[in-house]
Amino acid sequence: MIRVLLADDQRLVRAGFRSILDDEDDISVVAEASDGAEALRLAGGLRPDVVLMDIRMPELDGLEATRRIADDADLTDVKVIILTTFDLDDYVYSALRAGASGFLVKDTEPMELIHGVRVVARGDALIAPSVTRRLISEFAGRVDRPVPGARLDALTGREREVMTLVAEGLSNDEIAERLVLSPATAKTHVSRIMTKLDVRHRAQLVVLAYESGLITPGWLS
Repeated sequence: MIRVLLADDQRLVRAGFRSILDDEDDISVVAEASDGAEALRLAGGLRPDVVLMDIRMPELDGLEATRRIADDADLTDVKVIILTTFDLDDYVYSALRAGASGFLVKDTEPMELIHGVRVVARGDALIAPSVTRRLISEFAGRVDRPVPGARLDALTGREREVMTLVAEGLSNDEIAERLVLSPATAKTHVSRIMTKLDVRHRAQLVVLAYESGLITPGWLS
């Protein structure tokens, strides 16, 4: 059972998402939070598999709540999906850097919401939709970022190739097919890359791919 925490300051939004998710046999909404501070407290106590986190909330915004969850060693298994409106702001890119596994727009279709929760719960990044990759590219080109270091020097040529495909939004199975590898080998490559680069989620690999210059803004357009 995938355990979900809903964090949004709009009660109607939470009610709508709960109605959709609780209808699924493999998903259960375990709690709701109306602000970031409450979301952080509930995440620490309940250890949900996935937090659907609104980015703009009172008390503590979704960005800071996401960062604190990502920085808490006891919450390593808690995945965060950022909820936002279509006209995204700079916080989205920052949230991915902070450790979010991806994002969904609030008016997403029910099946996309359900799929997104399942994808993130199994450890993948919610980066497959073209709009997500395009927006990450856009923010990578205009949000203030640290000067890239030599972090990618630890990667082999094959690992760089795999990381590029992760940034393209491919799943392990799709990477395996593209590179003529077994899915298990593709998964091993991704895991080693994440370990070498000290990142928690695949979404952070996408961000780092832009920050390091491995790919450039607009490359996936």
